Amino acid sequence: MRASVDPTLVHGLLQRSVRAGIAPGAVATWGSPGADLEYATVGNASLVPDVTAMEPAAWFDLASLTKPLVTTTLSLLAFRSGLLKLETPVGQILEETRGATIADLSVFSLLTHTSGLPSWLPLYCLAEGNAEALHGRLRDVEFEAAPGSRVIYSCVGFIVLGLMLERIAGESLADLFSNEVTGPLGLEDELAFPPDLEGRPVVGFAARAGTEERLVRDAGQDQCWLPETGSGLPDDGNARFLGGAAGNAGLFGTAAGVSTLAAEFLPGGGDLLSAEEAQLATTDHTSELEQRRGLGWQLAATPGCSAGPTLPPLTFGHTGFTGVSVWI
Repeated sequence: MRASVDPTLVHGLLQRSVRAGIAPGAVATWGSPGADLEYATVGNASLVPDVTAMEPAAWFDLASLTKPLVTTTLSLLAFRSGLLKLETPVGQILEETRGATIADLSVFSLLTHTSGLPSWLPLYCLAEGNAEALHGRLRDVEFEAAPGSRVIYSCVGFIVLGLMLERIAGESLADLFSNEVTGPLGLEDELAFPPDLEGRPVVGFAARAGTEERLVRDAGQDQCWLPETGSGLPDDGNARFLGGAAGNAGLFGTAAGVSTLAAEFLPGGGDLLSAEEAQLATTDHTSELEQRRGLGWQLAATPGCSAGPTLPPLTFGHTGFTGVSVWI
């Protein structure tokens, strides 16, 4: 949205969405670089066990916004330091995968969703509930397409990237993100995984993983490996399996935190990312394929994307399974 939008119009749109049952509540924020953010807040943050009103500072499960905000950002910083390159193969970092097709995949193919890996897998089933065994079990992942031939939006690919980032840094993804991103940007009170629940309004969570239970069952896997849900835990089962922080999901945060970090990718960069890094991440790298993809980001030129038909083609953004969305 443009910063000149009347907040009452946004508020009315969100109110209609709540009345229609799309969500119990919502927070929207918008603005331009250098200007104060504007907000519209409606509905409730949770319905059980108590009804609590939504607040502008409410913390949301940001689901797949983790991909560009965390994994893309950390990848760019790893490129800068020389610890990683776009052409680095998976097997160079995750030695356990060597000898399998997945070992030959490049970081570029993972970031652009052109790896050919499936969209989703219950990796907790593949590893039989043992997160330490997952690296080796990745050898058994079957491909949906030849690498480079298609854009297949893949949570699996970004989970692999998260594991690679942890390996080269020698620390957890949560600590790496805190030390390299939220700390330098002063966003410790706006973005984190897992979140500190004390004193923070956190939007309610799913009481049970109904969608994943069905997907696991349909995949012929044993539901006994499905990680338990709970307050402050991500909706994504693979992220819960990996301790609450994965390359595809697990990040929690506020609308202001999302807006501030996403603004680092605007032309010219920001306080953390350089102009060249921001451009690399938001350039169309898949113009000949089904979707228009940057590094982690989707471009509005992608047919049917949630940006709608009125935003310029070079607009970039992302959505998340929990209902979150950001467009720049």
